[in-house]
Amino acid sequence: MRNYTLKQLQTFIEVAREKSVSKAAERLFVTQPAVSMQIRQLEEAFGLSLIEPVGRNIQLTHAGHEFLSHAIAAVSRLKDLEASMAEHVGMKKGRIDLAVVSTAKYFVPMLLVRFAQLLPGIEVKLRIDNRENILGMLSRSEIDLVIMGRAPNTLDCEATPFATNPLGIVCAPDHPLARRKRLAIDAVKDYEFVVREQGSGTRAAMERLFAQHDLPLKVAMEMPSNETIKQAVMAGMGLSFLSLRTVRHELAGGHIALVDIGGMPIMGKWYVTHLTQKKLSPAAKSFKEFLIEQGGPLIDSWA
Repeated sequence: MRNYTLKQLQTFIEVAREKSVSKAAERLFVTQPAVSMQIRQLEEAFGLSLIEPVGRNIQLTHAGHEFLSHAIAAVSRLKDLEASMAEHVGMKKGRIDLAVVSTAKYFVPMLLVRFAQLLPGIEVKLRIDNRENILGMLSRSEIDLVIMGRAPNTLDCEATPFATNPLGIVCAPDHPLARRKRLAIDAVKDYEFVVREQGSGTRAAMERLFAQHDLPLKVAMEMPSNETIKQAVMAGMGLSFLSLRTVRHELAGGHIALVDIGGMPIMGKWYVTHLTQKKLSPAAKSFKEFLIEQGGPLIDSWA
């Protein structure tokens, strides 16, 4: 059997995902030379090139693409092995690979702190990305659990709601709609919106709302960050449709106003999700149970 390590496989997967040695090094909290060395040793073990430079980034070779699919599958099976062995130890120790959609980053750190107080021996590796990318990780079994705002209908998943996710239309406090009450949804049809990028769950929810009421969506600008969108709304660039969990400070401080529209905010839910076939470790099971039992009240008190 060829001489290569699990660490080398994990490093290669991260480089392939980020399409950059430097970005992979940041994700792995190691130096760029350390990442390059792991990739070089892996290539030497198999006697072929797996990546090649393209400007400042990298791309996979033909062999690299095939290697990636096998590496992801191998790491997934090893996680199943760890989960099986962890049952002999119990839930006081272990590791969880957790992914959350970017809107959830406003409350997930608080939940992780509370969970660590209960079970300090469990390590959580956190990934934050948009819904589309996270569904890709979930389908490849790269992660154990996902926190997202809508259960996927394209994967065989078990999704359990654990908290509410109110969504509404917001504007600058001096916007004409900020002073009006009990508006119909079509009151926003002539205004431009600052929106999240395609692949975002918030963007998808907004498009469903507008399609449901047969309203045009006028996009002033598309942005990949809730924080940037909030600044744009406060500057008067346009309205936006956001989870109200993300703007609690701005609403309380009067920096952003909630447009008073009948039937809103729309009350969505936060789900803890995993593949139905996924064998959860005791650590992952305990975190899922923690979210279901305590997540909702903790988020309500926090955001």
